[in-house]
Amino acid sequence: MICLLFTTFSRIVSMPTLPQTGRCQCGEIEYTITAAPLLSYNCHCTNCQRISGSPFATTMAVAETGFKITKGTPKRHEWPSDVGSQRYGNFCGDCGTRIAHGVDPSVGVLSVRTGTLDDTSWVHPVGDTWTSSAQVWIKFTGERLEYDRQPEDYSALAQAYAALNLFSA
Repeated sequence: MICLLFTTFSRIVSMPTLPQTGRCQCGEIEYTITAAPLLSYNCHCTNCQRISGSPFATTMAVAETGFKITKGTPKRHEWPSDVGSQRYGNFCGDCGTRIAHGVDPSVGVLSVRTGTLDDTSWVHPVGDTWTSSAQVWIKFTGERLEYDRQPEDYSALAQAYAALNLFSA
């Protein structure tokens, strides 16, 4: 399956470079990513559906040390996740765009909303989480890793993402 993911992806984009930049819809919040993302996936949990107003959210895991707000000060909202952990989301107080989410206490990783990137051409989710909450009209094809709920271990997602070799040295 990892070969299938890479073959499909390699026909779509050129290799991205770091840093990557992003912003909210109105431009009041801007950020830079200086570390290669660890993985990317689609989350179909009910929280992501409500937050995004969409059937799922595509996120990428980025080390907190590789993510920096370069303009503005985001607002913060906290809520319990579908598995009971305490989550927080940073968003623009003017336009409401969600930028990144984290967990309290910190695990050193942020979930950055990929739609906020200035260049999304290289974004390629390798999995789908919370498929048990997915909208009934979404069909999973088996091309990505699938999890009924939140995975306890993200290593398979990280390995599939690493196999794409997007940010090779």
